[in-house]
Order: sequence, then structure tokens, then C-alpha cells
Amino acid sequence: MEKFDHIVIGSGIAGLTYALKAAQSGTVAVVTKRAKAVSNTAWAQGGVACVTSPEDSYELHIKDTLEAGAGLCREDIVELVVHEGPERIRELIGLGMSFDLREKPDGGTELDLGREGGHSKRRILHAHDFTGLEIEKTLVAAVEKHPSITVFEDHMGVDLITTGKLGYATEDRAVGLYVLDEKSGEVRTLRSDRIVLATGGCGKVYLYTTNPDIASGDGVAMAWRAGAAVSNMEFVQFHPTCLFHPEAKSFLISEAVRGEGGVLVDARGRPFMQRYHALKDLAPRDIVARAIDAEMKRTGAKCVFLDITSKPREFLEKRFPKIYETCASLGIDIAKQPIPVVPAAHYQCGGVKTNEHGETTLRGLFAIGEVACTGLHGANRLASNSLLEALVFAHRAFLKATKNHRTSEDIQLPEWRPGSVTDVDELVVIYHNWDEIRRLMWDYVGIVRTDKRLQRAAARLRNLQKEVQEFYWNFKVTTDLLELRNLVTVAALIVDCALSRKESRGLHYTLDHPEPDERFLRDTVVRRV
Repeated sequence: MEKFDHIVIGSGIAGLTYALKAAQSGTVAVVTKRAKAVSNTAWAQGGVACVTSPEDSYELHIKDTLEAGAGLCREDIVELVVHEGPERIRELIGLGMSFDLREKPDGGTELDLGREGGHSKRRILHAHDFTGLEIEKTLVAAVEKHPSITVFEDHMGVDLITTGKLGYATEDRAVGLYVLDEKSGEVRTLRSDRIVLATGGCGKVYLYTTNPDIASGDGVAMAWRAGAAVSNMEFVQFHPTCLFHPEAKSFLISEAVRGEGGVLVDARGRPFMQRYHALKDLAPRDIVARAIDAEMKRTGAKCVFLDITSKPREFLEKRFPKIYETCASLGIDIAKQPIPVVPAAHYQCGGVKTNEHGETTLRGLFAIGEVACTGLHGANRLASNSLLEALVFAHRAFLKATKNHRTSEDIQLPEWRPGSVTDVDELVVIYHNWDEIRRLMWDYVGIVRTDKRLQRAAARLRNLQKEVQEFYWNFKVTTDLLELRNLVTVAALIVDCALSRKESRGLHYTLDHPEPDERFLRDTVVRRV
């Protein structure tokens, strides 16, 4: 058993920010199932939404967030994130993060702020079109210098250890974690009274996603198995514009392209967003994604196109270097031709339910970043609010976790017992089930839903859960098997939450209940019975 003052699961912006702060007061273990720089954060293109301009205001940012959230945002949470955001940005800059600057008309420089859908002002801080990657590099560099932080790379969380599982009669709480060493195949036992889930989202539950392969919903699944409340999983945000090309896997075309004047057009070059929303191409993401889905179904087209040819080549090369280079490598000259795009699963707005300090309903367990449902996003996330939320809640969780904390009790955790399991004899079965789950979710639980599709998905997922659980008990744990187990759990949670919401609100749109219903103006909360 290895003991730490803090255990952080995940190495994105939320996890590493918490780890750096917590290392001031004790030892920190950071568990990450790939290299420490591999995270959802590193794939974030657009930037961080934050009030930094005199032309902007907290009130406007709050208003934009509440409007996007379609009635389900917690207003107190929105206010604290918006108000506390600028200080957290200053801390990030203090670590060495450089956001893009532009020259002021009267001399000197200022932040070059971008604008994205749903925002009434330019407030997106960015580093070209690979903001998340630069943030990740900054945080990793700081972590590598800190002697109190131990990073377990190529290690994957298996399950949380709770006092309830150990047979204690006291209040159930998290006290440790079983972790698979992916290289040796051994399962390690980590002990702490302060465990932080920062595992990111679950985009890989869908066939088409902008997320990296690691986004298999591990944190939500672990928290649910441990008995923590999970909330609002029906609200999965589909990014409207993922590059449509056989050689491009999960490549995102940033919302900032539309913020800089990009226009969505059909195969004949005709704009269509004016038929769906007054803000046209700058409408909130759920509306744009549904509009594209409707256009594709109406015309039978496999994609639509994003036209930014109105901007000069020099501007595109400087503002969107990664998008420009990636498209060019595939034979698409974005200065001369529109970019083929389709919607793809992008961000989970629900997650492990937390309070204003990042605490879950299971004592000793915190959740921060995309894995958490804080109340900021409501039924639909406002673009670029997620990185700000991660920074703010990493700080708040750190303050709560270290305030008046007593020395950890001397609890001895049992070692992992593999029993009489064998190596997985047919990996093809795991891969088949993985593929089936993702196709099932895409076809039945996508951008537009119906009760019948959801019921079919629920029935098939129940059988798949039994199959996967049988694999889990009979075979040695591997990363593939654990991800499959988590994936089927999260898929079932999304479907269960969607079935219980008999209305259309934000990202949850169903043809059987096409209008919002005030009776459902509440969070969907589920717990393991």
C-alpha cells in the first residue's frame, strides 16, 4: 500500500492545477493512463472564456452562460466561476502560459480576444488554435519540477476503495484506489483521504467524436460504482464542426473559425443558418449541430461545409495554423475552398454531482473538470467555459480539501485479489462490444432522439452490461477491458437520464417531446441502488 496526502486521477488542466496547489501542503499522486501530457485539455483548440476587456463585463458573461444553459444552470455557480476566473487566469500566466497578444492602436499590446457562438463579446483568450496544448505544456513543466508530486504514467484507475466496501459501520467515504500498472499488469493499492477525479469526459462512447481515445468516461463510471450521485448525463454536447475526411480522425474545426467570419454552407455554397437562428452561424452549439443534422438529412448529404475564404491567407495561417496545416496536408486549401464538416460528440455537460467546492456526495471524493457536474453548464455548455471551470474548481477543491484537515487515519487497505482469472482469450470480443456500444449510441442516442430509440438502446445495453461484467470477473484486468466496462456503464447512464427527461431542453432534443416542460426544470440525478 502506497500512501499519499492527495490522489489525483487525470492529468489535464483540472488535475494538474489541483496537484500543483496541493503539493504545497503534502504529497500528491497523479494517476494518468497514458503519458502525463495526454489529456482532453491538450486537444482544446478554441481557448478560455474570461472577462478581461473593459468592453466586456461579468454581467454579460453570466447572462450568456445562463442563456446557453437553457434554465438548468445554477446561477450562484455561474457567478462565482465568472468572478473568480480572472484571478485563476493570472495564476496560469504566472506559471508561464502565453496567450496571443495584438498591437493596440495607440501603441503597446493587449490580449487578442476571440469570439465564439453564444458570446455577446470577444472574451476568448487563446494561443493560436492550440490553446489547450499550450496550457498542458505549461502545467506539465511546472509539475515536473515539483518534488512532492509523483506521476504514475500508464496507470489506470480500476475502482475506488470506500469504507463501505471494507465493512466499516461509519459513514461511507473514499479512502483509496486500485490502479492498474498497464506495463506490468499488476494492480497497485493507493491510500488517501482526499481523492480527486479529474478524468475528463466520455466522447468515445459515441462513434464520431472530437475527443482523444482516452475519453472513455472512467471517472463517472468509478464514482457511480462507488455510490456517488451522477447528474444530467443526457446533456452531451455535439460539436457542430468536426473535419469530414477519411484520413482525419476526430479533428476539430474550432468554433473560433465561425467567430472570425466562417459561414456554414451546403454543397452548392448556399448559407443555411439564417433559417434556424437569428444569430446565424454564431448561434449556440446545440442549435448549430441540430441545423447541420437537419440539412444533412434533408439533402442526403454526408457533410456540410464551413467557408472561411472571405479571409486572406495570411490571416488564416496566423490565426489558425494547426487547422490550416492539417487541412493543407489533406489537400484542402481553406483560403480557397470550404472545409467539409459534420457534428461529433464533444463534451459531457453532466457528470459526477458536486457542490461549490467540488465535493461529491461521497465524503473524501472530489470531482473537477469535465467529469464533474457543477451546475455551471446546465443543459448546454457555453463555448470555452470549460477550461475556466476547471481552473476555478481545482482551486476551490484544493482550499476545501486542505482546510482543517486532520491527519489521515491509519487504515490498512487490502491488496488487490485477482482470484483464478485468466488472460483474455479473445480480444476480438472486447473490440466488437466496444464498436457495438459506440454505433448504438450514435444511432439511437445522438443529436435527435425518440422514446423508441432510447428504449431499444436501454434494452441492448442491459445485455451488454451483463456480458462485460462476465468478462471483468473471468479475465485479468487490462486497459481495454476496464475502458469497455466504463464505456458500457456511462452509455447506460446517458440513456437512463435521457429516458427520464420527457421534454426537449438544451442538448437533449427528442421528437416525442419537442418543447421544454417546466415540470422537468430540474437536474436528473441517479445513484447506484
